[in-house]
Amino acid sequence: MTIPRRVGIFAKSHLREATPHLVEIASWLTARGIEPVFETATSALLPRPAPPHAAADKAAIAQSVDLVVVLGGDGTLLSMADCIGATGSNVPILGVNFGSLGFLTEVTLPELYPALEAALSDRGRIEERMMLRSTTTRIDGSVPEYIALNDVVITKAARSRMIDLSVSIGSEFVTRVKADGLIVATPTGSTAYNLAAGGPIVQPTLDALLLTPIAPHTLTNRPIVVPASSPVRVQPHIEERDELYVTFDGQAGLQLQAGDEIRICRAERTLRLIRPSTRSYFEVLRQKLKWGER
Repeated sequence: MTIPRRVGIFAKSHLREATPHLVEIASWLTARGIEPVFETATSALLPRPAPPHAAADKAAIAQSVDLVVVLGGDGTLLSMADCIGATGSNVPILGVNFGSLGFLTEVTLPELYPALEAALSDRGRIEERMMLRSTTTRIDGSVPEYIALNDVVITKAARSRMIDLSVSIGSEFVTRVKADGLIVATPTGSTAYNLAAGGPIVQPTLDALLLTPIAPHTLTNRPIVVPASSPVRVQPHIEERDELYVTFDGQAGLQLQAGDEIRICRAERTLRLIRPSTRSYFEVLRQKLKWGER
């Protein structure tokens, strides 16, 4: 990574407790000759009157800075990550945890400046995380497309019946899933909704996709891990009363229509995630989940 000259700063919406840290980060960067660029809503968290700083929307930040610092929980980082993926940028992200679990926003506040120092001096450890590209093909020819870091989820509305999905991998039909829904996750997303639905934990550096039914109605519908080299195709069997949705990292979504097909594949670009060099993935599992301790 080249030495950053502009650093984007993006905080969780209305996260007032981040305000003093935003001020300190801006001063710390400015003192080192680096321009801070605040996401538009994040700039509103700065105290008034505040020193003038550049502000831009997420898409502009993704395309115009050398590093993005995210303050919040994993949902905040996912929002920025999906925007980076959609713009085709390869700007790295440093996630600072203001949430609860924080698998992605792993850096704690005491670690913030050592982690920033390491990133600015090109000593930061960058992990390449696979992202998903989801394309929904419709009978009318429209093709809504989204990028997701964690997962693509096909699910039903609260009062809908069990849903019926035909699942293929590449050109081969695999199974029909009768369940409340289906999660197609990356290894990074294995500790998110996938884990809550009973799916496996998969080390994030593996090149694989996870298919996990949500509350399956047959005992033989179990989670499966497949190579990421072949796209997953899901064809919902939608009847008149059915209300189905596909969502992307819980950040965006659309209602499905009869005849839709969702194609999910590995995105062309990875997300570059800066991680503290002193903490391993299994250490994070033990710390966040008490994994192996109970």
